Amino acid sequence: MDPSAIETSGRLSDPEFEKEAWLSILLLEWGTCGQIATDKGETLGAAMYAPPGDVPRSRTFPTSPVSPDAVLLTSMWVRDGSPGRIEDLRAMLMRAVVADLVNRGVRAIESFGIRHNDDDLPQRHATDECTESTCMIDADFLEKAGFEVVAEHRRFPRLRLELDRDHGWKQDVEAALESLLAAAVLTMSSATENQKSLAHC
Repeated sequence: MDPSAIETSGRLSDPEFEKEAWLSILLLEWGTCGQIATDKGETLGAAMYAPPGDVPRSRTFPTSPVSPDAVLLTSMWVRDGSPGRIEDLRAMLMRAVVADLVNRGVRAIESFGIRHNDDDLPQRHATDECTESTCMIDADFLEKAGFEVVAEHRRFPRLRLELDRDHGWKQDVEAALESLLAAAVLTMSSATENQKSLAHC
């Protein structure tokens, strides 16, 4: 949200409605802006992304602005679980995000990471309430995923992943796309079988 649109209390009057409205507009004007990890209908995690111009509050970060040629990965949430399970889900979500944006011809992804420094007491600003578990992505994970720091900060570095060069994601993206295609074929096959079953009822 645009910081100027937030009430003087610093909170939205109806956060759920505002997020839904933002998502609806973004989907209509730009297209897919998130990936969701599910298992048997249960949501295990999600990642959100958008053009930086559609995320005005990102300008409040000390390492802003996001490069105009990049899409901003705004958040990644993963349900609690074992460390290995969490890392697997994060990797799956990241592959899905990269696959979508590569397919759409996006040049790069940028994200504001968070570093956990106990001795760091930064000046308060609009992002102080963000934590890894609520809206921030751990900077170490982003670096392991191939992102490089383009604007350093002790707490909120801005990182970038180039999508127009060989950065090690090529095989993972191809595998992710193949999995998506396979899943689509299975879904279509299942739907066809259901229609046949209904026709015989």
